[in-house]
Amino acid sequence: MKRLGRMSRFGLLLVVLALCVSADPLTIATYNIENYLATNRMVEGTYRQDYPKPEAAKLALRAVIRSLNADVIALQEMGSRPYLEELQRDLAREGCAYPYSELLEAGDADRHVAVLSRRPFAAVTKHAELTFTYFKTKERVKRGLLEVRFATDTGEVALFIVHLKSRFTDRPDDPNSAIRRLGEATAVRDQVLKVFPEPAKARFLIVGDCNDSAASKPLRALVEKGKTEIAQILPAVDSHGEVWTHFYRKEQTYSTVDHVLVSAALKSAVVGGSVTICDVRETAVASDHRPVAVVLNLAAAK
Repeated sequence: MKRLGRMSRFGLLLVVLALCVSADPLTIATYNIENYLATNRMVEGTYRQDYPKPEAAKLALRAVIRSLNADVIALQEMGSRPYLEELQRDLAREGCAYPYSELLEAGDADRHVAVLSRRPFAAVTKHAELTFTYFKTKERVKRGLLEVRFATDTGEVALFIVHLKSRFTDRPDDPNSAIRRLGEATAVRDQVLKVFPEPAKARFLIVGDCNDSAASKPLRALVEKGKTEIAQILPAVDSHGEVWTHFYRKEQTYSTVDHVLVSAALKSAVVGGSVTICDVRETAVASDHRPVAVVLNLAAAK
């Protein structure tokens, strides 16, 4: 009981959800870990060039990951493979081992999507060359699309990890890069349909930092194509009833941009029908995003 007394409310909630699962539970989280790499940044009020993520932020990040207690964690804004390996080593030293990992190298040379897992991968596919038409030219989906699959007692589950274009305006005729982000989302959607031509019969999740709200055109593109439903966006809430996942420090604004989408065939497996936003104290130091986690009761999938 003492151990439970020290557990965060978020960690306790995930334990309760997992206990409600009858067989083969699978907890999946998605987390933008904010520049786990060397980049220009403000550190204790001083501007630093080519500076790694501060140790205090790394310490907080690992505390958040431990509180998630997820089987699989999809990561965004991960640096190159040595940074991923560093995070794995540091977590393992703290008793939180994730022996399996993958990282996708795509158009962004600095920031990557990656995944840590306690379960072995049944398959990994790196969609690094997805393209779309942008102002009459072909452009690559900057961070690509990482597809990983897991074998379970009830069949295979696929996970698609995304990090769509930020809202930074690259050109004046595309404010907030909304057109580019829609192009990326459409390319991702079409690739998911290529992998699963009958999405209603497939078991998959699309997760990641979409840099847009559930009502936006990029998210609608991930949800459906014409009359074909691809996946459904799961509602998300933290232990205080708040729904934001990103805090933009410069403008002091909160938004919900990190999403979990589930295919129709897997929706019945989602425990509680929603995802949980992690709100442990360390999230404020670890990243400008808060992770979200979903617990799957795969035995309940119809």
